[in-house]
Amino acid sequence: MTMDRRTVLGMGGAVAAGVLLAPGVQLIAAPPSNETSAAGSQRWAMLVDVNKCTPGCTACLDACRKENNVPLFGDPARDVHWIRKVEVQDKEHRRAPFTLPVLCNHCENPPCVHVCPTLASFIRKDGIVLIDEHRCIGCRYCMIACPYKARSLVYFSTRFPKDGNPRVPIRAKGVVEKCTFCVHRVDDGQLPACVETCQGSGQGAMIFGDINDPQSEIAQRVKTLRTETIRADLGLKPHVHYQGL
Repeated sequence: MTMDRRTVLGMGGAVAAGVLLAPGVQLIAAPPSNETSAAGSQRWAMLVDVNKCTPGCTACLDACRKENNVPLFGDPARDVHWIRKVEVQDKEHRRAPFTLPVLCNHCENPPCVHVCPTLASFIRKDGIVLIDEHRCIGCRYCMIACPYKARSLVYFSTRFPKDGNPRVPIRAKGVVEKCTFCVHRVDDGQLPACVETCQGSGQGAMIFGDINDPQSEIAQRVKTLRTETIRADLGLKPHVHYQGL
């Protein structure tokens, strides 16, 4: 997908151009009263240095799909993507084209949560936005509300991949799914798979951490460097930040 910088910063329907219970299916359930063990003092966030995100690298995409058993159906219009690479071009050619990953921004004021009629979408105390597939009825209101087009409906029946990750249940046909910041890994003190891979075999463009911790690298970089979020004008307080955008 290719777009200009202004379009990216004002991302809305444009990303949509890129779109973006069977036996054995397990579902993630929201905890009672949407309460979790997540610490309210933490606020998980991601920072992407687009200067290091090279066009040909798909390490983050591949790691996400493998870690989270994200299905591909062989239908570009229906395939599920938790993270996408977007190519940005300067219309005035003052800058070479560059790429950046786009995913759920785990907004502090998430419109997907506000419009959900069944309370299937919810936000944890640490800011991670999740979906309770038990409650999701596939109405897609959340997909329409999300300005990042980061959610996908599972259009077809799914099967657990042959080499799938047993830590992440597959999602059923008819529900909506999206990036979870690899919540199962974060709760175990690990980095999201995309970040870990980017820092390993990738280009080191992505970092992740508690932005409420003033000593964390992400808090320091967001505080001292020029960073931006996509559609900051909406007041959603997204927690995916970009450096060099």
